[in-house]
Amino acid sequence: MSSETVNSSSPVVAAVDGSAGSVRALEWALTAARLREAPLRMVHVRAYGVPLVDGPFAPVWEPTEGDPVLDHVRALLDGRAGLPPLEFVTVDGSPGRELPRLGDRARLLVLGSRGRGGFASLLLGSNGLACAREAACPVVVVPRPAQGDDGAAEGTVPAARPRVVLGLAAPAPDSDATAFAFAEAGRRGARLQVVAAYPWPVLSSTAAGDFVMNAVADGETEREYGELAAAELAPYRERHPDVPVDVVLASGDAAGHLVDASHAAELVVVGRHRRRTAPGRMLGSVTNAVLLHAGCPVAVVPPDAG
Repeated sequence: MSSETVNSSSPVVAAVDGSAGSVRALEWALTAARLREAPLRMVHVRAYGVPLVDGPFAPVWEPTEGDPVLDHVRALLDGRAGLPPLEFVTVDGSPGRELPRLGDRARLLVLGSRGRGGFASLLLGSNGLACAREAACPVVVVPRPAQGDDGAAEGTVPAARPRVVLGLAAPAPDSDATAFAFAEAGRRGARLQVVAAYPWPVLSSTAAGDFVMNAVADGETEREYGELAAAELAPYRERHPDVPVDVVLASGDAAGHLVDASHAAELVVVGRHRRRTAPGRMLGSVTNAVLLHAGCPVAVVPPDAG
């Protein structure tokens, strides 16, 4: 069972807060809901009804009548044709706690890289990190446009056919991320570019005490990673024969290769983490770096709990 699948009526959830980033995320979520023939649930988490400071007599913000954020979203969508079924939900509480919970019964959770508040210079806010780390469903984080961009959430894709990029850790592949990437490429009629990074070139010492590249060992490493990638991808190629696949074997920094590929892609797909013995949920260093620097939306796919 794919980690995206909850049931056929599960919604795509878009977190909205009135910021420009959440509007870009909403547009991405609308497309995702249409492609999945799923309802779209727009949720505003109001930081009301919670103490402003700790203590038994702490002042509390009480919710006001109505929700101006959702009223603004309704106005944005009013009169549009071809919309999926829409739901509007207000939740009162701490965004850092409530936003990840939105993924419990969702097919997909979509939010902007930064909402209101915090430091404007941050590329990814704490709520985006919390959702990517903790939500039970795949999370798509939509970045703000690069300086000088025309404002499109997904940037410009120069290729004739759209592209989805998958980060594949060949020695320990994440089958949930792989399944998600193939399915998403199929929905979008996109090529799938699989980036499998292998360790930096092997160095050998010389009699003079210098270190030089060991081309033979480096070639063996590349061949081994290529075979591992091919074995991992084979069953998904069979299930998705209409998805063209390009495999890129690259030495060195996996995050750097994925960020480079993101500037000509509609979506980058990464697993939440490589399996470790440490308790709790975490983001791997590659996933964290891609979230911070990618030029297109990033899907973080958790291990399948079921």
